[in-house]
Amino acid sequence: MKATRRTVMGGSLAIAGLASAPGILRAQARPPAARTVRAVMHGDIPTYDPIWTTANMSAYHGGMVYDMLLGADARGDEPRPQMVRRWGISDDKLTYTFELRDGLRFSDNTEVTSADVVPSIRRWMVRSGSGQLLAQHTRDISAKDAKTFSVVLKEPFSLLLDIFSSTNTPVLFIMRKREAETDPMQKIDQVVGSGPYILNQDETKVGSQYVYDKNPHYVPRSEPASGTAGGKVVKVDRTVYVNMPDSQTAVAALQAGEIDFYEIPPIDLLDQLQSDPAITIENLFDLGLVGHVGLNWLHPPFNNIKCRQAVLHIMNQEDMLRPTFVSPKWYKTCGSYFTCGSAMENDANTGWFKSGPNIPLAKQLLAEGGYDGKPIVMLQATNIPYMSNAATVMAEQLRGAGMKVDLQPMDWAGVVARRVSQAPSDQGGWDIFFTSGAGPSYSDPYTDVSMATNGTKGWFGWPSDEKNEQLRAAWVAAETLEQRKAIAAQIQDNAWNIVPHLHFGQWQQPTAHRKNVTGWLHVPDLIPFWNVEKT
Repeated sequence: MKATRRTVMGGSLAIAGLASAPGILRAQARPPAARTVRAVMHGDIPTYDPIWTTANMSAYHGGMVYDMLLGADARGDEPRPQMVRRWGISDDKLTYTFELRDGLRFSDNTEVTSADVVPSIRRWMVRSGSGQLLAQHTRDISAKDAKTFSVVLKEPFSLLLDIFSSTNTPVLFIMRKREAETDPMQKIDQVVGSGPYILNQDETKVGSQYVYDKNPHYVPRSEPASGTAGGKVVKVDRTVYVNMPDSQTAVAALQAGEIDFYEIPPIDLLDQLQSDPAITIENLFDLGLVGHVGLNWLHPPFNNIKCRQAVLHIMNQEDMLRPTFVSPKWYKTCGSYFTCGSAMENDANTGWFKSGPNIPLAKQLLAEGGYDGKPIVMLQATNIPYMSNAATVMAEQLRGAGMKVDLQPMDWAGVVARRVSQAPSDQGGWDIFFTSGAGPSYSDPYTDVSMATNGTKGWFGWPSDEKNEQLRAAWVAAETLEQRKAIAAQIQDNAWNIVPHLHFGQWQQPTAHRKNVTGWLHVPDLIPFWNVEKT
């Protein structure tokens, strides 16, 4: 789920060892400032393996150095060819045959072939929620020749192309056969990409800056860039991700022209930036972001449905959002399980939301659920303001209902490392953590991995519910939008009964960039640096 932003600020300890990873290619000498874009992103890169994690910073890195089979244009309504030149579908709709386009090469100048594509798809299917869904419908994936591969289905599955072109993390990026055959549960140890940029090992300083040079071996498509579709033309020589956790320092650097782009300027500093004639404020995520509260289903108290339901009646979204986003023009509360403003938004089973917090009922549910006063371990990412503020507020809300809370501060990289643990919270695990995801990720039940309820095979929190899985399958099989809307309401009705996780509202997070740096593309869950130019 989806940063997310499932992402990182600071936290170089989480990527210890990356600096020594073999096979990261060295690139060109330092280009002039006029040909370099310097960007302060929302955090550090926890791993160079964008398949192993859902962290958005790893997906951003992946979008720089890897390419996708299919892209989605700016409207997002139709998958487009990207690495693929064309595809065909058999009359029985069970076999999809894809042909790679000419000129595809990795950054080590070796040819991209079907032998690389097939294991890339297979590895991604293990880690991705939508990939797991596709796997359930897939009989075989195989290479026919160097440029042709096929996907054979067990039954017709109309979402295959949409899933291949999705930017929901982890994204289906194409790696070399060597890396693609790595155990999906292990991180890759080399970065040899298929995309428009190349990671420059000599200039990269893990935890401080990540340097990407234009890949001389990449051949973009000829069509104009649109979303992740069209030509991924790199119009500068270098892009540098600079870690700068202090927001005042980042704002000052942007205004001084020391950096060109700031991904998440604090809302309370937007007026200062908007008054600067050299700065432009731009929202790159059209449906905004959705706040996510992860609950651990494996251990008490949230292995009990009553205790999970209690949190619905404790949480106050308005109080959790206001400290970070200040004005309602930037945020809104939302009781829908699906993104407010999306086609699947509905109000099924939202009485708890409409009536507001009900502490007496919450206390009753906690008692019925057997809550014994054990401290709740809540992970607080102190270097991402909305996560830190939401945790501080929710901790007090839970305490007000009689729960003990052990608020454990750490950077986001620490949260990413900790949330994978399935141990009890007093043995290195956790009970609650916070993240967010782009609005489109939460707009349907297959895109976002956090909406799966397949137990320990699923996403962090590991909810398990067969009814939800059956409804998700029915949503996928539905043939019309109206049918899917009706099933989405059933999914929501069930979800707010079982409480797989919670949402703490939606918000817009504008980016800020120098006016002389243009060409930014609007892509859910990714920030492309192709098509960007500096004048």
